[in-house]
Amino acid sequence: MSANPRSTTVRGWLRCALLDLPFGCPCGACAIIEAGVAEGEGGSGFVMLFMCDGKEPDDQEVSLGMDTHCLVTASQGTAYGCVRAAVLSGNVLRVSLEPSALPALGLEDTEVEAVLEARAEDIARFREVLPRVLAYGREDARPDRVEV
Repeated sequence: MSANPRSTTVRGWLRCALLDLPFGCPCGACAIIEAGVAEGEGGSGFVMLFMCDGKEPDDQEVSLGMDTHCLVTASQGTAYGCVRAAVLSGNVLRVSLEPSALPALGLEDTEVEAVLEARAEDIARFREVLPRVLAYGREDARPDRVEV
């Protein structure tokens, strides 16, 4: 956990999906796995999208350091391998972030707490997908703690 005592707390909706987003890939087999939280039901306000590729990282992704999970915020701030911990207790998600990732993400606090206002089945799906996203890629970039 961060030594930074500051944290951000948001109340928000839950979005969780396995998405097939080929992004123009000629093979058509590329997919993105995503679990996300947004402050507004339509995906507005504060946003945290936890994403990973649906396939193993290729040489280019490895060379660019993009061979791990990524986090995307509302301002399209993006950082790879930046989640240090993710704990979901009841409907409260607590995420600890790598301090060096804050500028890229456009955030000020290393600790984010989101109160999930979602149906039980949506939270259950989030519990299935988030660990899969955070376990993606190289081992040294995985969170120290994932309890969902």
